[in-house]
Formats: sequence, C-alpha cells, structure tokens
Amino acid sequence: MTDPAGPRATPTPPTSAAVARRAGVSRATVSYVLNGQAAGRVGEHAQARVRAAAEELGYVPHAAARSLRAGRGSIVLLAAHADTVPVFGPLFTRFLAGFQTALHGLGYTVVLHGAPAASPVAAARAWAELRPAAVLTLHGPPLDAAAVELLHRSGTAAVLTHGPSAPPGAHTLLLDQREAGLRAGEHLLAGGRRRIGVVRPAEPGLATFAEPRLAGVRAAAAAHPGVRVRPLDLALTEESAARLAADWPRWDLDAVFAYNDEYAMLLMRALQDAGRTIGAGSRDHIAVVGADDLLLARLLRPRLTSVRAEITAPDRIAELVDTLIRAPGTAPATHRLGTFHVQARDSG
Repeated sequence: MTDPAGPRATPTPPTSAAVARRAGVSRATVSYVLNGQAAGRVGEHAQARVRAAAEELGYVPHAAARSLRAGRGSIVLLAAHADTVPVFGPLFTRFLAGFQTALHGLGYTVVLHGAPAASPVAAARAWAELRPAAVLTLHGPPLDAAAVELLHRSGTAAVLTHGPSAPPGAHTLLLDQREAGLRAGEHLLAGGRRRIGVVRPAEPGLATFAEPRLAGVRAAAAAHPGVRVRPLDLALTEESAARLAADWPRWDLDAVFAYNDEYAMLLMRALQDAGRTIGAGSRDHIAVVGADDLLLARLLRPRLTSVRAEITAPDRIAELVDTLIRAPGTAPATHRLGTFHVQARDSG
C-alpha cells in the first residue's frame, strides 16, 4: 500500500552543537565527554547532562570527524573479495570472532569488506574510501606495490597480507599452508602409504590455500622414490564425492589428504558407500587425513585423523595490528601465525 503522505524525508542527524545547547554547555565540553576525555576537565554533573542530552537527541559521534581529530582512523578493514569469497570453515570463523572482539576492546571498528577484484589497485581504491587505519587481506588476488602505496598515501598506517610473501611496504601474516601438506604427507608416508591423493576444492577462492598444501605433500614424497601424488578436485557436494569414489579404481590410491575435515568427511562417506574400508590398520584400507581437527570429525567412525593448526591467540594478533597502527614507520616484516601437527586417529 502506498503511503498517502508520500515518502518520508531522511532526517537530519543531530549535531554536537544541538547536544551542547540541550545540556547548556560548550561544544568542547560535549567533545570531551563523548570522546572519553572528560576526566579532570568536566565535572560529573555536567557529564551526566551531556550524556542525557545526547541520548534524548539520538546523537552519535561522526567516526570520520573523530578520526581526523585523532590523527588516525579507527577502522580495521578485513578484505575478502566479493567475487572469490571462499568457504571459510569453523576454525577460521572462530578465530575471526576472537580477533574482532580483541580489536573492539582496543578501540577499533572492524569492517569485513568485499571489494571488486578487477585489479589490486581497484580493490585498494575501494578500501581507501573508508580511510581505514589498517587493512588485512584475508585471501584472494595478492596486492602489489602500487596498491600498497595507494593505501599508505590515503592514510592507512598498516597493510598486512596473507603469506607467503608481501609486496613492498606491507607486512606478511604467515600461516604456512605448505607445512600443513608437508606434515600430512610425512604422516602418511610413515604409515607405509605410497599412492596419495590430495583433495583440492572445486569451489572458487581456495586455491591460495589448497595449492601450497598440495606442494607440501609433494615435498614430503620427494624423499621417497616411487611415491605417487595425485591431485583430486572435489566440490563440496554429495554428487561430486560419489563421482570421485566411483573413479577410485582407476587411480589405485591407498591414501588421501583432504583440504579440510569437511571435504575429508564427505569423501570418506562416499568411499564407504562405494564399499571401501577406511582406516590405518591395514594396507588394504584407505587412509584418510583431513585438516582443522573439528569436533564433528572426531565423532565419526572411524575417527578422522586431522592436521591441526596451532594458531597465535587472536588478541596477540590484534595487539600486533594496534602496534603497527601506532608506529606506521615500522619496517615490514613476516609475522608467523602458527604451525601445524598431525592429530593421529583411526582413519589413517
């Protein structure tokens, strides 16, 4: 139904001057109170009047103006390109939640931003419009020197990108995905496996993580003549897993390292449905190893062997970001986020 009064006009937001008039104080006093700088400057009674007036008027401080006064922004932008958003698993989601909470406690606003990925500079230009204090690229096409320079020139104090390397002017956050594959490969080889499949997700946006894991398995296999390593592309669907299980006789594989526990569980069930036996107890069984060590994977039968990431606590990484924002001249460095080890169970 159409409103007979017509569309509502967008209201003009209340200003700090309006708050000052309502409270009977100066605009400077309003600024001190609402920016947490009132101690020793404004009496408690005046502070109460300012807060009451702000609440009555619905006044909210302007973040951009506050950033200009402070000399630095309060936004930490987590960049995830909209056209290549990966299937982030529970492990990453939990870490991200803790990281955002820690940054909020340090006074920052976290923005998850999906920018066009036509070029690194186009992405950086979209991010720079928000004048972030720091930018962290979570995945997707790597930044280049021109994109980093654009961010710095727009006022971004710290640019951090996922490893293994970063362009000039940016810091590297490194959780070495190659090590995950290396540990899985070493474990399977120690168990006598010599024909190893490595599951790569068919979904877009995950190659940045999947390819180094494949390279890690191949590096482990290089020390054992005669070992075969075969990439296996798998979509996160039952149909894709069933096709892969049906083709298994052609490849004659005795082990598989899956991209993560979700892909491992999916393929393991498809192999079992196809009459295959999963486990480490016999060379006739197929050994299956996942990654992320999810609780659900431990509830399966057989219990899933998994590569577990020991990641630096989110609050430590938030403190690192805060330090780099406060000291923008800090020389770029590689900051290692953790390491990997195999949690061996029944599946392989």
